[in-house]
Amino acid sequence: MERIIEAMKTSQDAGVLVGVVMGSRSDYAVMKAAVEILREFGVAHEVRVVSAHRTPDLLHEYAHAAAERGLRVILAGAGGAAHLPGMMAAKTVVPVLGVPISATALQGMDALLSIAQMPKGVPVGTMAIGAAGATNAGLMAVAILATTDAALREKLVAWRAARRDEVLGEKLDDEVGS
Repeated sequence: MERIIEAMKTSQDAGVLVGVVMGSRSDYAVMKAAVEILREFGVAHEVRVVSAHRTPDLLHEYAHAAAERGLRVILAGAGGAAHLPGMMAAKTVVPVLGVPISATALQGMDALLSIAQMPKGVPVGTMAIGAAGATNAGLMAVAILATTDAALREKLVAWRAARRDEVLGEKLDDEVGS
């Protein structure tokens, strides 16, 4: 546990604002979409495996120390029973965005419902299942940070304008008026 605490202190020194956590290493295949967004916007972040079931002490320490370390948002990806986002939210006041991951025969629906059905008083922002949800979690984290960071807000406005311009620039072969 001391090694964990030391690693978290290092993150604090680096000005980390967003924690990206997931229940297992295999979940990174999905959560990397959030990491890519955070990198694109230059948002300082950390990435860790924090399992609600296999490392509950780490989960509690991570969540408990999150605000003190300067984290402003936590993105938590989990499949199956998906306890990670809810348990993280129960132990911190830092906003938690849950990303359901398809890890069982139920193709992520179990995780989605687990994350979405939090009891009153323990909110978790719930994203879509899979990479689209991870991308949106990254963008939501950027939007949350942008409420107090004018430069980041300008980047987000420009990013959205670029997406708009991509769509407006697309032409269909059968488009009317072509």
